[in-house]
Amino acid sequence: MRIVLVIDQFDDANNGTTISARRFAMALKEHGNEVRVIATGKPGPNKYAVRQMRFVPVVEHLITSQGMRLAIPNRHVFEKAAAWADVVHFMMPSPLGVMGLRHVEKLGIPHTAAFHCQPENITFTLHMGNSRRVNDFVYDRFRDTFFNRFSHIHCPSEMIAEQLRRHAYTAQLHVISNGISPQYFYSKRPKEAWMQGRFNVLMVGRYAGEKRQDVLIEAAARSRHAKELQVILAGKGPLEKKYRRLAKKLPNPIVMEFFEPARLIEILHMCDLYVHTSDAEIEAMSCMEAFASGLVPVIADSPRSATPQFALDERSLFPAGDAQALAERIDQWIEHPAEREEMERRYAEHAKRYTLEHSIEQTEDMFRQAIAEQGRA
Repeated sequence: MRIVLVIDQFDDANNGTTISARRFAMALKEHGNEVRVIATGKPGPNKYAVRQMRFVPVVEHLITSQGMRLAIPNRHVFEKAAAWADVVHFMMPSPLGVMGLRHVEKLGIPHTAAFHCQPENITFTLHMGNSRRVNDFVYDRFRDTFFNRFSHIHCPSEMIAEQLRRHAYTAQLHVISNGISPQYFYSKRPKEAWMQGRFNVLMVGRYAGEKRQDVLIEAAARSRHAKELQVILAGKGPLEKKYRRLAKKLPNPIVMEFFEPARLIEILHMCDLYVHTSDAEIEAMSCMEAFASGLVPVIADSPRSATPQFALDERSLFPAGDAQALAERIDQWIEHPAEREEMERRYAEHAKRYTLEHSIEQTEDMFRQAIAEQGRA
């Protein structure tokens, strides 16, 4: 198949959606498909480049601090891409996606969408993430301006598919994991000097309101083993200064840094435990990659997060937002190393249910359905 992916940002792998899209494009090519992308950035042989939107400095900082850029829609680019494509797959309900969809509809090109942007990703940034009314409004806007014009939507988890059903989305919903790349596998390597003699607790994710890294910082401070703990927050985002201030209470200096994928894999293989504190999450690839690499996860049990589905028992769950409960879970895993080692292997085996290979096969089936239906129409 000839597939066009529409995503505002593709070049810089500094947010979950872009990372998933880049891995997705590569895997589709490895399956024998031809893939081109419409995105901001430099032109390339398999890329239709569009210009980046510019905003006043405050708004610009807010968007880029989340690891995102927004694109200016370009009709000629979509006409050129659509003339080549068998199917166009939209990754985001952004202005680029909304305008591009209009042109694809007019040209009669098969098209599908993915639901990667949870309303809470927006509303927490605006300090309204816990308002059900505001989140429902965003779900409804997404539905009416974009998603209900598709017949097929890729949902990375059953949790988000259920949210779309509740909000009257009419498309056929395909629950397909984003898939764990084969480069994430069970392995241990000797700890580097800065990690030696400490119990290293890792969380990967943007420093943003819905991710709740503050709960991990507070839990580490309350732990019976606080002096042994090394907290590592892999990522970046608008709350970095706040979290550095909070972390001053920790006996050991916190590590906060954005790591390139190869370096992050090394760190995964040296850490002792993975914690995922997010209140809202569509799937959490970072957590999946962590337990595939041999780390037991401890996950916030939030109704707005799909990540609790990965917990193999209650020892990997804690009530969302409860720092004391998280501290007790961390202490439990520190004090029972044999149980932790057993569960590391069980989680690594569990990860084999979510292979990228299987996800690509399911996504290709969705594309074929969309193409066949358009042909009949």
